[in-house]
Amino acid sequence: MNDSLISRRRFQQQLLGLSAMSLGAPTVRALPRGRAQSCILIWLGGGMCHIDTFDPKPMGSPEEGKPGSAYRAIPTAIPGVQVCEHLPMVARLMDRGIIIRTLNHPLNIDHADSTNLMKTGRTPSGTVVYPSLGSLVSHELGPRGQGIPPYVVMGFPNVTRGPGFLGGRHGYVYLTDPDAGPVGLKRPYDLTDQREHRRRELLNLLREKGRARNSNSNAWRDYDAAVVKAYDLMRGPFSRVFNLADEPAMLRGRYGGAFGQRCLLSRRLVESGVRFVEVAYDLNFKNGTGWDTHRHGQANQYLLIRDLDQSLSALVRDLEMRGLLDETLVAVATEFGRPPDFDAQGGRGHQSATFSVALFGGGLRTGQVIGATDDFGRKPVEHPVSVPDFHATLLHTLGINPQKELYDGERPIPITDHGNPITELFG
Repeated sequence: MNDSLISRRRFQQQLLGLSAMSLGAPTVRALPRGRAQSCILIWLGGGMCHIDTFDPKPMGSPEEGKPGSAYRAIPTAIPGVQVCEHLPMVARLMDRGIIIRTLNHPLNIDHADSTNLMKTGRTPSGTVVYPSLGSLVSHELGPRGQGIPPYVVMGFPNVTRGPGFLGGRHGYVYLTDPDAGPVGLKRPYDLTDQREHRRRELLNLLREKGRARNSNSNAWRDYDAAVVKAYDLMRGPFSRVFNLADEPAMLRGRYGGAFGQRCLLSRRLVESGVRFVEVAYDLNFKNGTGWDTHRHGQANQYLLIRDLDQSLSALVRDLEMRGLLDETLVAVATEFGRPPDFDAQGGRGHQSATFSVALFGGGLRTGQVIGATDDFGRKPVEHPVSVPDFHATLLHTLGINPQKELYDGERPIPITDHGNPITELFG
C-alpha cells in the first residue's frame, strides 16, 4: 500500500475522531479486564425455543391454537426469575449464571445464514471470509501448553466454525466420537515405527522443496504449520485427554448420555489447556429433529431440555468443584428462537427478533438477567442485545479487546462488527 493511501486513511480516522468528539458521541465505559482463560460454547443447533426454556411465558396450547409456553415455569436461584420446569437442576445453579433474554438479529428464515452470523458475528461478504469466535480466540490467545490445540470442535467441520482470513493455523481440531478422539491423529495399527519414520523423512523432504518454491504463499505456510501442529498433537499429551474411562463411573453417569459425555470431555479439554471448545448437540441425540421443532418435533422437545438440564448442570458443578468455573466461560447458544404461536401440527416456526442465550462462570457478575421481552416473548422491551454485542462480551470476558482491528492482508477489519460488551456483567 502506498504512502498516499496510508496518509489519507489516517487523516480520515483523525477527522472521524474529531467529529465524534464535537458531536458529544458516547464513549464506552472502561471495564475491568476479563479474567477467563477458556470458553466452552454449547451449541444447540436448530433454534432452541426461548419461551420453552429460559424465558417462560403464560401457558399456551397447540390443540387450541393458543400462543404461549409449552411447559410450566419454576423458580431459580435468582430471586424472581423463572425457567422451564424441565430445567430444575440448572434452575438451582442460576446464581452462577446469566440469562440474556433479548439477543436478536434480522435473519429469521435460514438456519445456515443465522448460524454463520452467530458464529462469526457478521453476514457473509463477497470479499472477506470472516473467522469464527473459536478462531479469533485461537489467534488472540494461542494455546495454553505445548502439544495442545487452542480450538476444538465436537461436531462436523463447516465454514461457520472456520478461521476465515486468519488462515488455517487458527482452524480447529474436530471429532465426532468423544471416546475415540480425533481419528486423523491416530497412527494406523499396521504402521510400524520404521515405516512411519520413512514416511516422515519423505514428507519433510517434500515440505522443504515446497517452502522453497512457495515462499510467498499463505496457503503453503498454513499447510506447513498444520503438519508441525499435527506432529506435536500426536507426540504430546493431547491424545490422553480422550480417555473418558479415567473418570469415575458415578461422574460419567451424572453427565448423562452422548451429549453429556461431550460436555465431560469439554471439561477435560479446557483442563488440559484448550482455549475454545464447541460442543454441538447433534440431531440424533434424542428426537431426530434436534432443536428445530417444527410440526411434530415439538412433542418431544422436553427430552432435549431434560438432556440439557442434566449435562449442563453437571458441567457447571464439575468445573466449580475443580476451581475452574471462574476461569472458564460456559456459553449456551443457538441461531434463533421460536415464536409463541404453534403451527397446524403443533410445532413452532423461527424467530430471530428476540431469543435467549445463557452464560455461566467466566469471572462474570452472575445471578442476573439481561433484558426483558414482551408478554409472549415476541420482541425485546428492555435492553436489546445485538450479535456483535454478544461477541464483544465473550471476547472481553476472555481478556481480548473487542475494539481491536485485525487485518485481511492490508485491509483493516474490526474484530467485532462494532459490538460493545454488556457492561452489567463486569466489575
